[in-house]
Parts: sequence; C-alpha cells; structure tokens
Amino acid sequence: MRLLSWRGLRRCLAGAAAIMLATTAVAAEFPFERELLLEAKPLPGSKRVPMLEITRDGRAIIDLWCRSGEGRVMIEDDMIEFTLGAMREEGCTPERRQRDEAMAAALAKVANWHIEDNVLVLSGTTELRYHLSSH
Repeated sequence: MRLLSWRGLRRCLAGAAAIMLATTAVAAEFPFERELLLEAKPLPGSKRVPMLEITRDGRAIIDLWCRSGEGRVMIEDDMIEFTLGAMREEGCTPERRQRDEAMAAALAKVANWHIEDNVLVLSGTTELRYHLSSH
C-alpha cells in the first residue's frame, strides 16, 4: 500500500515551499538597517524624537527622549522581542526621564510587528508607531 502518490508528494512539497516562502517574505519585509522615527512631535526645546535602527544580526540602536544605547532584537515571523542594554543619559529633564522609562517599558513588552503603509507598528501593551526614515 502506497501512502503517498507522486502527485500527492509534489503537492505536499509545493505546500511546504509556499509556507517557507510566505514566512521568509514576512521576515524580508522587516525594515532592517533603516532609521525608524517614533510617530511623535519633539518635546518643547528639543528637535529629538525617539529612534530605532535594527540590524539583521539582531543588534538595535535605540534613542529614547534623552537616553541612548544598544539592545538586542529577536524577530521571528510577526513576533518581535526587545532586550534593552545599558543606556547613556544626555541632558535628561525629569519629564524626559519619565517618558524614557515609559518608552523603555513599552519596548520591553512589545510582542508583534507589522508594516502599515510606511510605518512600522510595534504592538504589546502599548502600540508604538515608527516612520521609516527616507534618508
């Protein structure tokens, strides 16, 4: 008794290939090596908005409202996980420090990502929206 005909085997292989291509396509859409700017206005007296840049090897350059540093990012399909490293402080006011703490906590709780138009949407307990920089 044959379990699978050639036709059935080809269908299974074609289906497996389609799943692999779909998974790869999702990962390929992630905007690696791009400057990502938080969808927010700068705080009064500053031109700075939080920024991310994520490399293919999982390294992240993270700028918050007044702190900067590196971290690690794991991406698998539409799932994403941030691990923040040590941060340097650059002229933090109490308001900016508080915003940085909230932003770091939100990044640590991000679980999924998707692209909406030209925006990377990170979702967890809070939704964070980052515009893909054009330069």
